[in-house]
Amino acid sequence: MWKTLKTELNQISAEIKKLDQKVVYIFLSVAILQTISFYFTSPKFFRINFYYQYFDENIFVDFIEYGYWLIADFIVLFIFPFLIVKFLFREKIINYGLRIGDRRFGIISAILSIIFFIPIILLISNSVNFTEYFPLYQGATEDISIFLFYEILLLLFLFAWEFFFRGFMLFGLEEKFGMYSIFIQMIPFVILHNGKPFVETFASIFGAIFLGYLALRTRSILYGFFIHVIILVTLDVLSFFRG
Repeated sequence: MWKTLKTELNQISAEIKKLDQKVVYIFLSVAILQTISFYFTSPKFFRINFYYQYFDENIFVDFIEYGYWLIADFIVLFIFPFLIVKFLFREKIINYGLRIGDRRFGIISAILSIIFFIPIILLISNSVNFTEYFPLYQGATEDISIFLFYEILLLLFLFAWEFFFRGFMLFGLEEKFGMYSIFIQMIPFVILHNGKPFVETFASIFGAIFLGYLALRTRSILYGFFIHVIILVTLDVLSFFRG
């Protein structure tokens, strides 16, 4: 029995040594960091562990709660992968989409995408419960200074998301999987949309594919980030003036 177990362990060890270590580290990092994000950086975690103990009588507690979420996710989804690329892989971070890339194709794609989304933005903004969903932090519509500060934090959050999926995952796996890396990064991206309205979650499938292709084509995540920012900030601004 022990001999069989030892043989099996040796075979497993031999197979592990054949694996592409960088790919293994990326898969493990994505699983670990998304788990940390889900359990420890959410507004729910803040409310359970900090709200009543330290901020129960603070008039800005709701803003602090959302600020905690956006900043914590920026650290987990950008700073940690950045450190992995820099010190574990020992690679240049610009090779993970943090460059201008193909400016002409990127700008044209971004403009056409925004034009495509204009009717959708107008349709959403005219819905009955529009102001109940935008912005995510409802208190941002009560004061212009809070609104602006919230939007800045939202930009950090969106940048981290874009880098995590279309930077760290996409470019990190491209050498091994080529264009298949677009579909690999699509899977966790869509899963993290579960729980949101069906249309938004279903649309994230095609959104992830498009943004993945755009990133590889331009060698940059900046154009996808710009598209995200324009759409969400526009919805927030419309909600602010209607609030």
